[in-house]
Amino acid sequence: MFIYHGYPSLGGGVKTWEALGSSTKYIGIHFWPVFWGLLSAVVETFGGFLLIIGLAFRPICILLLINLLIAAAMHFGKGDGLDGAAHAIEDAIVFAGMIFVGPGRFSVDKR
Repeated sequence: MFIYHGYPSLGGGVKTWEALGSSTKYIGIHFWPVFWGLLSAVVETFGGFLLIIGLAFRPICILLLINLLIAAAMHFGKGDGLDGAAHAIEDAIVFAGMIFVGPGRFSVDKR
């Protein structure tokens, strides 16, 4: 699902990256929204693929955790409340747990 959501953002261009990256304002980062948006799209798209194969598993989990924490902060900042931020929070908890669990014995990292 992260590939599915990240790929259109990645191909959306500068306006899409800027809109996506402007979410960092909710955690106090007001500079380089295009860079943060592009980074977010790259992490979602390629991170989703790397999770599937189990390559760079823990670093990707950390990056996706950060991405989801910013998404939750954005929902709270826009006034969506817990109902709006719930999905991002749930996914963040999953990725936080996966950092400790690891990729498993069938991952590319293990071969």
